[in-house]
Amino acid sequence: MPLVIEESDLKKFIVIGDRVLIKPKSPQEKTKSGLYLPPGVQEKEKIHSGYVLKVGPGYPIPAIQEADEPWKDRADEVKYVPLQPKSGDLAVYLQKSGHEIEFKNERYVIVPHSAILILIRDPSLFD
Repeated sequence: MPLVIEESDLKKFIVIGDRVLIKPKSPQEKTKSGLYLPPGVQEKEKIHSGYVLKVGPGYPIPAIQEADEPWKDRADEVKYVPLQPKSGDLAVYLQKSGHEIEFKNERYVIVPHSAILILIRDPSLFD
């Protein structure tokens, strides 16, 4: 059962760390041969796909503390190793690693970066 979020705007969502917010593609209702699939078949699939909406800042890098310069301010900004996905990419991900949320009667999935198997990026999307 997905977590239901009562908020007014998706722009207020901030994705944390190495997480990615994905809008799942609508499941296929037919096979290639034309047979209709029952509703529970798509849920049993191990691999799903969807479009990346938001991406977290990445993996944090530990701050280097230099003991020979005590006058420097120790409250440096945290630095991150950025993630590969960008908004608009089609991501193929492991379904078991994701967490479902529901926002404005739409289903979204939050997955860790490590659960994404492949990204499909349209180069003209970012021009």
